[in-house]
Amino acid sequence: MINLTIDGQQIEVPEGTTVLNAARKAGIHIPTLCDHPHLKPYGGCRLCMVEIEGFRTLQASCTIPATNNMVVRTTSEQIHKARKFILTLIFSERNHFCPYCQVSGSDCELQNAAYGEGMTHWPLQPNWQPYPMDASHPYFILEHNRCILCRRCIRACSELVGANTLGVEERGAKTFVIADLNVPLGESSCVSCGMCVQVCPTGALIDRRSAYRGQNTTVDHHQTLCVGCSVGCGVDILTRDQQLIRIDGDWDAPINQGVTCKVGRFYPAFDDRERLKAPLLRKNGSLQPVSWEEALAAAAEKIKTAAGDGIAAIVSTRLPLESLVLFRQLFADRLGSEMVTSTEEGSRTAILSRWAEKLGKAFESKIDQIHEADAFFVMGADLINEHEVLGFFIRRRFPEGIKLILVDEDQNRLGDLAHCALIPQKKTGAALLKGLIAAVAKLGQNRVAFNGQPDEEVQKASEACGVASDLLLEAAFQLTNNEKSIIIYDPAVTDDEVMDLIIKLSQTSGAAMISIKGGANALGAAQLGLDKSLKLNGHRLAYIALGDEEPKERLIQQIEKCSNIIVQASYHSRLTAMADVVFPVVNWLEQDGHFINLDGRLQIAARVLKPAESIWTNEAVLSALADKLGTALESEWEKVISQRPSPVSIAA
Repeated sequence: MINLTIDGQQIEVPEGTTVLNAARKAGIHIPTLCDHPHLKPYGGCRLCMVEIEGFRTLQASCTIPATNNMVVRTTSEQIHKARKFILTLIFSERNHFCPYCQVSGSDCELQNAAYGEGMTHWPLQPNWQPYPMDASHPYFILEHNRCILCRRCIRACSELVGANTLGVEERGAKTFVIADLNVPLGESSCVSCGMCVQVCPTGALIDRRSAYRGQNTTVDHHQTLCVGCSVGCGVDILTRDQQLIRIDGDWDAPINQGVTCKVGRFYPAFDDRERLKAPLLRKNGSLQPVSWEEALAAAAEKIKTAAGDGIAAIVSTRLPLESLVLFRQLFADRLGSEMVTSTEEGSRTAILSRWAEKLGKAFESKIDQIHEADAFFVMGADLINEHEVLGFFIRRRFPEGIKLILVDEDQNRLGDLAHCALIPQKKTGAALLKGLIAAVAKLGQNRVAFNGQPDEEVQKASEACGVASDLLLEAAFQLTNNEKSIIIYDPAVTDDEVMDLIIKLSQTSGAAMISIKGGANALGAAQLGLDKSLKLNGHRLAYIALGDEEPKERLIQQIEKCSNIIVQASYHSRLTAMADVVFPVVNWLEQDGHFINLDGRLQIAARVLKPAESIWTNEAVLSALADKLGTALESEWEKVISQRPSPVSIAA
């Protein structure tokens, strides 16, 4: 530990801590612009200058490490004079016309720093040259007039996401932030994660939906979970007067540590689907608004008529465990239906649960290991279009020298970054895995005994899958020539043979295993047995607890076969248009409950917005319906989620 003195206050910090972070720990404010707690120190703006005893000149506190017995002063006439001069130059470079800027009035770090130094006007006039604005991106705008070239956006794009889309062009006063080789943002390689917007200290990058809707100091912040996929990212929801203003990544969330993708940040804010506001009942061939009492009575009558095997019940994996348990109780336990499943039908989790039961234990690892791994073996997982945050975690590690081995029968955008890309012929994944296991043995790196002749097995696999034997050996070398390796795979593209071989590859190479699992509560649904394939065979009624999920075409086509359809949903859709009874329910921001993410972490989602009185929670609908059917439900999710072996250990 290091002991130093800042403004007369004795502070103890770990070795390697910068003076700026030491001051932050002690609650001492030092103004900054280019620095961000979640980015590497840059030292570009020089606003954080401090006096250090023994140094002839002022020092940038964001880059200089604290040393034992260091004495630091953060305020003095010389320091304030330097800061005011720096701010004067920054204001003079571009057109910072604060009254017209959406972050003016407490949200702009540049403006706040100026007020902190007592500045009320421009000591130097700007050059009055208008700078361009890039409005080509669907979600945010790049306003060069507000840019101070702090490079936070560039560093976030690289250090947090690994996209490396943003950079700078030209020099001096002509320097501009650009995308790729100076193409419009909307046409660039931007992944639309919005991290650049979240870290921008001025109004240079603004969210299209939240811009000019008031200041951050007048909004309410709510920490909850994104339900866009099974990663389970924490998000910070900004609201005002029961209206969603913006979604940011939650810097304190243990899973994502502030990093989000477009699915979590922008998709909900740009969701313009029409809300269901009242129960609907089909009368004379058309859906008409009715009271809750009439809708529940009509639904109960239809359910009684089709009770037993005449009912198919499907529930969304975007709903919390509390809803999933009640759903299973009502339709499987009370009504005796054998076709009770989720909207995902266990496409990713059914095989995992089957193998967990076969092995009698968990066999997958935790997300945290991704941050420490040296090599990644990605098989069939599209981490560019799905579960993007996992892809970000890998991409941002490339400067550290990590290795990426990619196996995919189809084109995968991660292939451009892979050190070793294996593209087997269709349906030859098992042969390829056999070849890799043999290749590990041929290299003498196998941790379990190998039966057979490695040379012959590698050659045989090469001919079967169409991947050169040298490439198989290279992939095996990259996988085993590192201390910590991880296999990340998509169970949706596996069968029992492939699953068995993935586990064997993990055992022989010493690599950990992580699988993507689809929806936010896909693992929770699997633990409740809601992972059957949907097969309608004479079912007279389909009950779908859709929540705010957008129904997939496959589900719609299957449900069309039923003569009676009951849907509880948040939004109008083709599925609700087909229904006989529709119950309006809360969306993800209006519900609370528990979710199990892909690595078994039990997390709590908090309600952010209050729903209208005519909109009920999913649990309230199911309980009221059970009451109409003469039964009662109990929310006992804590007991039942551990009754089935899980592929990954479940813990809070």
